[in-house]
Amino acid sequence: MPKIVLIGAGSYAFGTATFRDLIAWREQLRGSTIVLVDVNPDALALMAGFLRKLNATVGDPYVIETTTDRRAALPGADFVLISIAVQRNRLWRLDWEIPLKHGVKHVLGENGGPGGLFHAMRNIPIVLDITRDVEALCPEALVINFTNPEGRVCQALNRYSKVKFIGLCHGIDMMRRAVSAALDVPLEEIDALAYGINHFSWVRTLRRRGTGEDLYPAFNQAAHERLPELEAAVGHSLKLSRFLMDTYGMWPLPSDDHVGEYLSYAWELAGLEGYPFDRVDRESEDFKADIRKWTSGELPLPEWALTPSGERAIAIIAGILYNTHQYELAVNLPNNGYIPNLPDDAIVEVPVIVDAAGVHGQRLEPLPEPIAAMCRTQIAVIDRVVEAGVHGDRHAALQALLLDPHITSTTQAEAILAELLEAHREFLPQFKP
Repeated sequence: MPKIVLIGAGSYAFGTATFRDLIAWREQLRGSTIVLVDVNPDALALMAGFLRKLNATVGDPYVIETTTDRRAALPGADFVLISIAVQRNRLWRLDWEIPLKHGVKHVLGENGGPGGLFHAMRNIPIVLDITRDVEALCPEALVINFTNPEGRVCQALNRYSKVKFIGLCHGIDMMRRAVSAALDVPLEEIDALAYGINHFSWVRTLRRRGTGEDLYPAFNQAAHERLPELEAAVGHSLKLSRFLMDTYGMWPLPSDDHVGEYLSYAWELAGLEGYPFDRVDRESEDFKADIRKWTSGELPLPEWALTPSGERAIAIIAGILYNTHQYELAVNLPNNGYIPNLPDDAIVEVPVIVDAAGVHGQRLEPLPEPIAAMCRTQIAVIDRVVEAGVHGDRHAALQALLLDPHITSTTQAEAILAELLEAHREFLPQFKP
């Protein structure tokens, strides 16, 4: 059975979701070795204790190991899952606040716009260092990336690494949950054909599994007639998505805040509240306290801890091992002609088939040209972001900003670049003083 290495396993969000899926697929993967890796020994110990508790609850199907040294974990690995971040919320807050101070009306500041540039430049060198170790120690392993900004990190892997890789994001399920809420259709019965680039994917068809019923007209009607109710049900804005559907004829995914990172006018419909950093920090500490109590037995394990999370990495691993030929709704990988009117070397998000030979993208119809044009703009930005992040190229970073729809002047771009480079100096060693 395989050896699966989780790098960044001290993350309560990544770790918890992956652990749930390991438990859900335990019969297919029984006997596998799971190696948890994190540079933070306290976070690693917390999450390792939780996995061991889950593992014992279902009869110890897995061999569990831990280490803070990824090079010790990688030899013999078959699959390497990567989810890393550098002081995520503290630095993200700077990515949000500094551009806003200079007049950039961006809705999130995580994966697109100036914030996405700096988020990528912090994470790309780390992920490339990890994959260099994969190349040396387990070159046949499949790397499954969860690290954001997904499309930018994957483009760096495509250009500067020899590893086999895919990128995963649960954005398509955010859209499917909106459809489920709108039409009272179970999530598992909603079949969406969507493609584009990460956090900027577009729904071509929307059908009910089993019957083939076209759900698009009813969903579109519900989005117009019951929008406040749907927004309350899914917990996020849908006004921008509805506007884009009306304007371009296709519903985008995953949500207004993520889609809006690529559009300079998104704030008019999605708002300028940004990410709720303080609330999320409080909730994170509360969740970690609960993990300690579940692990110690002070609180019983919640029922959801033994059910699938909705993420697809472990399902894909099982599909490769058992040659299932299973269909997956959304995977990030190099285009290679899957979307004909986007560049072949771009990272796209498309449906795939999974079998013993790996993960295979499906060839699709061209995107409507206005949508493809918006995607190509971001692909051009991503090209410059990757070069800046890999080489510490200030000119490439400035070019990425000037290509970005959010930037309205050279003065603004220069000021943002200078201030964020200074704010993140210790985390951007590729940029020489």
